[in-house]
Order: sequence, then structure tokens, then C-alpha cells
Amino acid sequence: MEKELFRHEMKVRDYECDIQGVVNNANYQHYLEHARHEFLLSEGVSFSKLHNEGVDFMVSKATLEYKNPLRGDDKFFVSIAMKREGAKLVCLQNIHRLPDEKLCVKGRIEIVSIENGRLTRGEKFDELFNHLLQ
Repeated sequence: MEKELFRHEMKVRDYECDIQGVVNNANYQHYLEHARHEFLLSEGVSFSKLHNEGVDFMVSKATLEYKNPLRGDDKFFVSIAMKREGAKLVCLQNIHRLPDEKLCVKGRIEIVSIENGRLTRGEKFDELFNHLLQ
């Protein structure tokens, strides 16, 4: 695992659970996405401002491994590590339940950068995150 760069704590809301009392699998992607947006903000980067400037970061592939379920009212954190692979920024994200830090989801999210409608080589990733990727 790459070096953890960011950690964001959250809590499961009851409407995110299915009839079995566990978080519905689709909601884990929401947790991962929310943490990525919070990470951007912590770095002084506004997702909406980037979009208004013609830059869009888009998920090209998401791989999630479900290890242990979260349940209603569970507290958890999402960790983020990053690395560059070619034109992609890869976010390695894990969800751990609190307080025992048991691994619930292991995620690999591949992100591409689109500028003015065109796929780039990821220069914007380097501009914004090079200090973290070294």
C-alpha cells in the first residue's frame, strides 16, 4: 500500500442499509467518492471550479473488494493513497470500521483527466499532486 495521504471519518445512515441490515454495496462507492472530494478540498482544490475551467476528473475504472459489512450507525473512515500509472491517477482507498479499524472495503479507483472534452496525459494531476506523489 502506498503512503496514506488523507483520512475522512463518516457514519452510516440508516437509509443506506438494505433489508439485511448492512450497507448496500452501491453506497460504498458514494463513501469513496465523498472522501476523494474532501481530499481535494483539503488540498485547496475545488472540483466544481476545475469543471468550470474545463477540467474534469472522471473515474475510468473502479474495483472494490468487500471484506466486512458496515451496519447502521457504524462509524468508519476512508483512507486515501495515490499513485500515477501512465495517464491515470490511481486512488487506493480503504474503508475501515471504527473503533476496531476492521477492513470493510478495499478499493482501487482509476481516474483520468479530461480537459475541454479531450483526454489528457494527466498533466493536471502532476500540477496539483506532484508534491504528494514523490
